[in-house]
Amino acid sequence: MWIRGLFVLVLSSTFSFAGVVEDVRSLLSQKNFPAAETELNRYQAERGVTPEYLEALSWMARAHLQSQQLQQATQIAKKTQSLCIQQLQRRALDFEPHLPMALGNALEVQGQALASEGKRNLAVAFLRQSVAAYGHTSLRARLQKNLNLLELSGRPAPPLAIDRYLGPKPSSLTQLKGSPVLLFFWAHWCVDCKAEAPIITQLRSEFGQRGLMVIAPTQLYGYAAGGADASPKDELAYIERVWQHFYAGLQSAPVPVSKTNFDVYGASTTPTLVLLDRAGRVTFYHPGALAYPELRTAVEGVVSR
Repeated sequence: MWIRGLFVLVLSSTFSFAGVVEDVRSLLSQKNFPAAETELNRYQAERGVTPEYLEALSWMARAHLQSQQLQQATQIAKKTQSLCIQQLQRRALDFEPHLPMALGNALEVQGQALASEGKRNLAVAFLRQSVAAYGHTSLRARLQKNLNLLELSGRPAPPLAIDRYLGPKPSSLTQLKGSPVLLFFWAHWCVDCKAEAPIITQLRSEFGQRGLMVIAPTQLYGYAAGGADASPKDELAYIERVWQHFYAGLQSAPVPVSKTNFDVYGASTTPTLVLLDRAGRVTFYHPGALAYPELRTAVEGVVSR
């Protein structure tokens, strides 16, 4: 998996130029756009267009988006996408980490910029095209996340793959209609997921008698403790140990194990929290951790209906 190869790849390519991605991101965090552009131009003049350069350029697009400079963000994102496509003519997207990060940023920025401009339909169409083009790559869940943020709420929840699981056997979402459901997508390496666990445990205690059901999907990543390679069997055993140790209050919640669930629900960010109403419709979709008050308000709303 390219994520585990990041350290070696960075040593061989990025560190030889003092880390252009890190340098540009540091300057952008200070809102120093001119200095970041100078650093990018310097790198390109000396090294040309490399995956590292493209990732750094994609962070420039993201920074403009965050500053609501939508025209500049879109322009740089389109440039990044075009250069990424040229790279893909001679290398696979997921051969190393910089190119998929660059292309993912570029596509995400364009979709979000369209949505911010009030062009929701165009944003949805663009992201659907992107999913169709790159749905077979590591970008699948990330692109689906952005699409779900625009159109999943109010729709029937996609079914979960439940053939492989830990803990109690999961019921299908169809079987759970009549009960509000909280889906808690987590990963064995995720610190934020572990921090979210007590919050979900508390909410389950508060609202369980009112019907709230919790399901905790996860997936295999190909590695276990310390990033060591692991077979599916060994990683599953490791996930079970992590679940028992850090999620003690959620042991009666079923844990479906499937990458498909992460792709369909766009859970490229962990945790991802999804609430379903009693009719099985998505009422709340949130990539990332949430504090107790915010998540409680969302749960209260769906349970009270």
